[in-house]
Amino acid sequence: MGPMKWLVTFVLLGICSQAAAQAIQVSVFSVTSKTAILRWTRYSGASSYKITVAPQNSPSNPIAFATFGPNTVLGSVNSLTPNILYTFTIEALDSSQVRLSSAAVDSFTAPEIMEPIQTVKPKDSTTLMVGFSLKTGATHYIIRIQNDDGFFREDKVSSSPAEIESLSPYTEYTLSIMSANSGGRSQPSLPVTAKTVLPPPQISTSSPNNDSIIVSWAPVAHAVQYSLSIYAFGSDTNIKHNTSNTNLTISGLAAGALYGIKGFAWDLEGREGEGSLYINQTTRPPAPSIVNVSIVTSNGVAGLSVSWELNQDVYGSIQYHVMSDHGHTCNSTSSSCTLSAVGCGEVHTIQVIALNEAGPSFPSSPVVFITFPCPPESLALVESTEGNCTLTWGTVPHADSYVAFFKRGDSTEETCNTTSNNCKYHCLCGHTYLLSVFAYNEAGISPQGRILNHTTLPCCPENVSVSVVSSDTLEIMWMASRGAELYETRAADISEVILCNDTAPVCALSDLSCDSPYSVVVTPCNEISGCNRACKAHNKDTAPCMPMNLLLDPKNSSCVSVSWKANNRAATYTVSASGDDGQHTCTTSGNSCDITDLPCGSTYEVSVIATSAAGQSLTSYSDSLETEPCCPMNLTVEQVTQAVSNILWSHAKGAHSFLTSLTSTRGHARCHTQDSHCLMGCITCGTNYTVTMEAFSKSGRMSNCTYKGFSSSACCPSGVRLYSLAGNSLRVYWRSAGSSHSYITEMVGGSNNYTCTAPPGASSCDVGNIQCGDVYHVVVAPLTPEGSKVLFCPQRLYSVTCSGSNVGTVIYRGKRSLD
Repeated sequence: MGPMKWLVTFVLLGICSQAAAQAIQVSVFSVTSKTAILRWTRYSGASSYKITVAPQNSPSNPIAFATFGPNTVLGSVNSLTPNILYTFTIEALDSSQVRLSSAAVDSFTAPEIMEPIQTVKPKDSTTLMVGFSLKTGATHYIIRIQNDDGFFREDKVSSSPAEIESLSPYTEYTLSIMSANSGGRSQPSLPVTAKTVLPPPQISTSSPNNDSIIVSWAPVAHAVQYSLSIYAFGSDTNIKHNTSNTNLTISGLAAGALYGIKGFAWDLEGREGEGSLYINQTTRPPAPSIVNVSIVTSNGVAGLSVSWELNQDVYGSIQYHVMSDHGHTCNSTSSSCTLSAVGCGEVHTIQVIALNEAGPSFPSSPVVFITFPCPPESLALVESTEGNCTLTWGTVPHADSYVAFFKRGDSTEETCNTTSNNCKYHCLCGHTYLLSVFAYNEAGISPQGRILNHTTLPCCPENVSVSVVSSDTLEIMWMASRGAELYETRAADISEVILCNDTAPVCALSDLSCDSPYSVVVTPCNEISGCNRACKAHNKDTAPCMPMNLLLDPKNSSCVSVSWKANNRAATYTVSASGDDGQHTCTTSGNSCDITDLPCGSTYEVSVIATSAAGQSLTSYSDSLETEPCCPMNLTVEQVTQAVSNILWSHAKGAHSFLTSLTSTRGHARCHTQDSHCLMGCITCGTNYTVTMEAFSKSGRMSNCTYKGFSSSACCPSGVRLYSLAGNSLRVYWRSAGSSHSYITEMVGGSNNYTCTAPPGASSCDVGNIQCGDVYHVVVAPLTPEGSKVLFCPQRLYSVTCSGSNVGTVIYRGKRSLD
C-alpha cells in the first residue's frame, strides 16, 4: 500500500441542535470509481471528525485520511482505487484529539469508467439496441438517455446488448453508459448519438369484393414512402407493394381466402421504419351457385327449399342469405335454406349471397321459380240428360295441367286429367257428387280449393203403372227412385192439367174428365237439384163416363126396357137389375136394353155401367123397379060362422096389400087388407063360390089372382035334441041341412068326454056309458070332406040326472055359441 493520503474533497457542514451523547453512526452516501462520500451522525462534544480508509482485507494499512470540523456530517474521500472493497472508519475527536466515539462501514468503490457505447441499433420505433464492452467488477450498468427536448432517463441494464425502451419514434438521443457495483457507479462514458425509426403505419383493411383488398392507413410523420407485404395463408405467396400514398388496392386475390397484411414507412434517411403487426383480412366469398329450388311443406305451411354448392376452399365460417323478390328471406350456414310461407301462383326471383367477416359476396345468378298453382275457381257444372256431366273452371296462371276428382256418395271416385278447363264425367241420376279440381305444375299440386257439392237430378221412376180407379180418378204407382224426395205427378189432356205432389211412390189423380185420354208423367224432385223433367209420359184413358138420365119402361110383368143417355166415345153398356133373387143383366153398345125373365114380387135397383178398354164407369144413378107382386100360392077359406068366412093365404112375394073378393050365385063379398087373412060375411054355409084377389105392391103395381072351386062349409044341423035311453045311453038327434055330410057329436062333461059319428044322411047318434049327474056341452057339427070338424056350430048345455045308478032325466039348459 502506498503512503497514506489526507485528501478531503467534500465537506458538509450542518448546524443542528446538540444531540444527545451517544455512539456515532456512519453510512456510505455514494461511491464512484475513485471517490466515496460518507454520512455520519453528530457526536456531542466532538470538535472534529476523522475518516480513515483501508482495504477491507488489510485494515491495518490505511491508504487515506480525511478530517472534518465539528459541524460537518457529510464528507468525501478521493483518489481511491476502482472496484476495491474498503473499510471506512469515522472517529469523533475532542479538542485534544481524543477519540470520543467511532464507527466503520465497508463499501466497494465503483468500477472503472466505461468506454463509449459501441453500437446503437433501432429495434423498433420506440426501442434502441445498445452494445457495449463489459467491465470487470461491474454487477450492472446504467445507460443515460438524453435529448435536446429536456428528456433525461437512466436505465439499469445487466448485460450487452441491452434494450432501451419507451422512446419516442423518429427522435435523436444522446447515450452514455456507467458501470456499477454494490458500492456505486462509475462516471459516464463519452456520449454517442442515435435516432429511433418511424413508427408503424396503423393499417386498416377491407375487402370490397371477392378478389381484392383495400389497405389504408393514417399518414406517418416524416415518412417518404410505405411498403406493404401481403401473405396468403396456406401458400408460400408473399406479395410486396411500395407506395407513397396512404392506401392501396390489392387485386387478383382468391375469393374467400385469408391474407396477412403488414406495412412499414421509410424515412428521409432511407431507413425502414417499424413494421406493423400483421392484419388478417379475408376476401369476400365467391357468389354461390344455386343447385335446386323446390317446394317443401311444414305444419301445413309451404316454403321454398333453396340449395347451393358449398365451396370447400374458402376460409372461415360462411353465412348464406337467401332472398326472394317477394320479400322472403332466410339465413343458413349449411348448403340449404327454406323461404317460409310462400303462396300459390307466385313467381319468385331467388338469389343467394354468401357472407363472411369481410362482407357479402356478389349475388348468385337469379333463379326464377314458380310456386305451385292456386286452386281453380269458378267451378260450374252442366248436366245433360244422357248421364254425362261437364265440370268447368277458370284457368289458373302458371298451371300446366289439371286433375278433376268426382267422388260419388257411395265412395266411388272418378278422375280426369286434362290441360283444358273442363272435364266430362259419367254422372248417374240421384247421386250426390263432391267435385274438386287441382292444378299442377312442376312445383307441385295446388292447395285444396272449393269443393262443389252437386246433386244430380233424381232418377225417373221405373215400373210406372197407371190404373183406373174410377171414371175421374187414376191411380199411379211406381218404384221409388234414387235421389227423389218428392214426386210431382201430372196428368194432362187437351183441356186441363191435374197435379199431385207427394213423397210416397203412389198418387191418385182425381177430378179428371171421364172417357178422356191423359198423358201421365211422374216427375221426381229434390230440394237440391230440382225436378227431373225428362221422364217419359205414360198415356192412359180414363174410364167411361157414367150413363145419365136412366129411364125404365116396363113392358110386361117380367120384362122392362131400360134406356139412358150415352156420352162415351166407345163403350159397352151393361144394365143390371139387382134384387133379392140376384142380378139380371143385359148388354149393349147402344143406349137401351131389355131385361127379361124378371120374377114377380121382386124389387130391383136398376143401374147402367159403361165399360171400355180403360175400365168401367161409375154406376149410373139407380132407379127402383118393382115387378108385379106374386099371387099367393095357397089360399084357404075357413068358415068362422055359418055366415062369416075367414080367407087365409100364403105369403105373396112383393105384395103389400090385398083386395079379396068372394063371388057366388048367392052373393058377393070384398075385403081389402095388408094382412094375410080376411073375414067376410054374407057367405052362407053350403055355398060354392069363386075367390079373386088383387095383390098390390108398395108402388101400386097389381097382380090379378083367381082361385076357383071353393065352397063354404056345410051348415050346422038344427033341432039338436038329447034323449035318454036304457042302459045309461043317450041319443043325440038333429035335423040335417044336407045329406052329403057326416056328422060328429061331441059331449064334454066335467069328468068325461064322449063322441060319436053319424054317416052321411043320418040324423042321430047314440052315446053309451054316460056318466049321470054331470052337465054336458053338446055340439053336433058336419065333417068336411077332409074329415075335419066344422068348428062354428053352436053348443047346447044339458044336465044329465041320475035315477039310481042309471041315467035319469036330461034337462036342456040352453044354447051358446062356440067359445
